[in-house]
Amino acid sequence: MSKTKRAHAVVPAAISQKIYFLRGQRVMLSSDLAKLYGVEVRALVQAVQRNLERFPSDFLFQLSEEEHKHLRSQLVISSWGGARRAPYAFTEQGVAMLSSVLRSKRAVQVNIAIMRTFVRLREMLATNQKLRRKIEDMEKRYNAKFQIIFATIESMLEDEAVPKPGIGFHAPVNKLKSRDS
Repeated sequence: MSKTKRAHAVVPAAISQKIYFLRGQRVMLSSDLAKLYGVEVRALVQAVQRNLERFPSDFLFQLSEEEHKHLRSQLVISSWGGARRAPYAFTEQGVAMLSSVLRSKRAVQVNIAIMRTFVRLREMLATNQKLRRKIEDMEKRYNAKFQIIFATIESMLEDEAVPKPGIGFHAPVNKLKSRDS
């Protein structure tokens, strides 16, 4: 691979770090997408605005001021730098639709990498859900057995707390005091 192609290669790890969970959806922000595509944010937004009919609300939405402020605080972005307006959030379908609006070779490569990343994230979530279900099933199966064990341990601890009489003869304390006087 030539030096110029390597410089423009899209790293899947970099993409997965730019996917956020907002309004119950996995999205990518216009500023992050612009960097990946190698265009200015305003150029990306202009291309989208010229083709708004391709981006219904389940493909694209603009963050509210509250969401933007919260995101800025999480990402530690200075309040004076960056975009003056809240960024746009593109869902997976919105990112796919960008390929019809941005037609450069770079845009095609980036879109392919992003789609693969979204698929990989879905697979990881499905695997995690399967694992969670297996653990819950195991908890249900073994819960009764563990309850018996914990009850036995508790009773053993309670038995240790009760003082046991010692072996041998012990003189009553009152009788010893009366002899000494």
